Amino acid sequence: QAQLVESGGGLVQPGGSLTLSCAASGFAFSTYAMSWYREAPGKERELVAYISRPGTSTHYLDDVKGRFTISRDNDKDMVFLQMNSLKSTDTAVYYCNAADYASFYWGQGIQVTVSS
Repeated sequence: QAQLVESGGGLVQPGGSLTLSCAASGFAFSTYAMSWYREAPGKERELVAYISRPGTSTHYLDDVKGRFTISRDNDKDMVFLQMNSLKSTDTAVYYCNAADYASFYWGQGIQVTVSS
């Protein structure tokens, strides 16, 4: 059974940093592209960052470019999101996503709150 479990969220002050982790199990992790999405209150879920299967290609939401970095470890079946210079507008539930040509999986989501 495929499973994605996020960790590392919490409360941080503006300008601070957090690293989200997502542990995958139950599917062939290295054959899936991985992404982080977020959903803020009253807003639609949006794609924040994407990384290709081998980890050689990444894409970011314009608002997070230069502040967030996505990475993956195909030996440990994990994906990460390093978030720096956090703003209040980054407050949201963050979701890990795995996708290939035929299927996709979601994590349960983890709260990130940026507030003083």
